[in-house]
Amino acid sequence: MHILLTRQLKDSSDLIFRFNELGHMVSHLPLLIIKKVLYDHKIFENYKSIIFTSANAIKFLDTKEIDKNIKCFCVGSATEKKAKSEGFQNIITADGNVRNLKELILQNLEPSDGNVVYVSGEIISSDLDQHLINEGYSVKRVINYKTIHNENFDERFVKNLKLNIPDIVYIYSYNSALSFLSFIKNERTESLWMNTNLMCMGEKTSSILNEIKWKKIFLFNPGEEEFLLYKI
Repeated sequence: MHILLTRQLKDSSDLIFRFNELGHMVSHLPLLIIKKVLYDHKIFENYKSIIFTSANAIKFLDTKEIDKNIKCFCVGSATEKKAKSEGFQNIITADGNVRNLKELILQNLEPSDGNVVYVSGEIISSDLDQHLINEGYSVKRVINYKTIHNENFDERFVKNLKLNIPDIVYIYSYNSALSFLSFIKNERTESLWMNTNLMCMGEKTSSILNEIKWKKIFLFNPGEEEFLLYKI
């Protein structure tokens, strides 16, 4: 099969290698450019727990002076893996859904337990911090990275992609979906994806691309990419 991966290369390299090993053709179209944002380190002087809704939030965080034994809430397995690599010990992980993450926080943390820091990118799919504040928690949101839509695509790559439309496309975020929809429309390929299976992380992400006719749409969590191949 022909598979299109859309995350940055460093986040896609393992999957590219694995899919190639399985005999699949893999194309790579990075949809987003991720950049660090400077933040106020003083926010971390008085907190009792921390929330991450992406691995990038951890990647762009200076973790040297952060207590690794505090409660650390992660949205999914990829974020948990990154948190473990940075030394966090007390990790509570949802299944990739912010709504489920909120429920885990409500179950495992009391408003009286102290201040909470929520580290995220500039654009988020759900106002998790505000939802928790409404529940009585003291939450400070720290923005430490931003995403920019990639608009610089290699012309030869795009031409070859049009001639060989992928059987599967993986889209990992709401922002990526917006970028991919823009790519499809700018390249006037709306009618070419009817035999392509779209793999999206979450319903909100898939909803952005519903106006395009796909063969099927599947929802997945990080780590399930290879498993999804056997569902087609």
